[in-house]
Amino acid sequence: MQINLASNDVEQIRSLLDRWASAVRNQNFDAIRAHHDVNLLMFDVPPPFHSRGLDAYMDTWRLFFANAEKPIAFSLVDVEITAGSDVAFATAKGKCVNIDRAGRREPLEFRLTVGLRKIGGQWRILHEHHSLPASD
Repeated sequence: MQINLASNDVEQIRSLLDRWASAVRNQNFDAIRAHHDVNLLMFDVPPPFHSRGLDAYMDTWRLFFANAEKPIAFSLVDVEITAGSDVAFATAKGKCVNIDRAGRREPLEFRLTVGLRKIGGQWRILHEHHSLPASD
């Protein structure tokens, strides 16, 4: 019996992203950081636009939770994963709900790109990029 390793890797990454999105909805900081590399690089929507390292990354989630509608809405759709033997990337469209400075509910659709590397047999997120479509 031949096993399709690429397919197995894709499923592992899909499961990792599902657990990460669930962790965000549950505001579970330990689970949010669980599969991220200590030297993670992230480009985000609100400042700081560039974060390096796991501690800086987690600070961005504190900001997100401070401005997000409760209960937290955070979902990923149209997830596409391309995986090699030790490097992969995933793209998705996401939805969340922010509370703007005036206190108004602001549904957001965002784009997500994640870069991963298999380290010690486990997929780790080394790069995360969140972006919003340009508005008029």
